[in-house]
Parts: sequence; structure tokens; C-alpha cells
Amino acid sequence: MAKLMYLCFIILTIAVVVSAGGCDGDRQDMIRKCGKYQKFPGEPKLAPSDVCCAMWQKANIPCLCAGVTKEKEKIWCMEKVGYVANFCKKPFPHGYKCGSYTFPPLT
Repeated sequence: MAKLMYLCFIILTIAVVVSAGGCDGDRQDMIRKCGKYQKFPGEPKLAPSDVCCAMWQKANIPCLCAGVTKEKEKIWCMEKVGYVANFCKKPFPHGYKCGSYTFPPLT
């Protein structure tokens, strides 16, 4: 019985560690591969690289958006984020909220 309890404890600990990491890997990859296309200033908007678009296609966007704070919104131009998402063919739906920013309809 003690071995079973210990095994359950180990499994639960691993699950908590994995879920706590959430999308940190995606966040770091997004910064490395797409950062220069999404930072202020708002202009010019540059076409993102294929590597950046590949990152957009695999990233857990809801998780990434949940981690966007007011402080991060001072670094990341959310209009450029939307531009990159559109360019990479994974646009935000109208009204989607990322941090405190709500995406407008696609034009």
C-alpha cells in the first residue's frame, strides 16, 4: 500500500510540474523566432520568416495570451502580433482577447 501511495505521489508531482510549465517553451520559441516582427514600434510591419510562421502554427496561442500582462504589452505591439498571426495563416478571431487587447475584425 505504501508503494502505491508513493507511486501516486510521484505521478501527481510530475503532472503538477508539467502543467506549471504550461507554454513556457512556446513563449521562449516565440520570442526567439518571432520577436523582431512583433515588438514596438508599430511600424513598419515586416513579413515574418518561415521559421516564425512555423512557430505560430504549432504554438499554444490561448496559453500564450493568458500570460500577456500590461508590462508585456509595453514591449509587444499587439497590432503587430495580429499582423504576424494573419500573415502566418493563423489569425485571431474577431473579439479574441490576448492580455488586455481585443482583436478587431480582419481587414
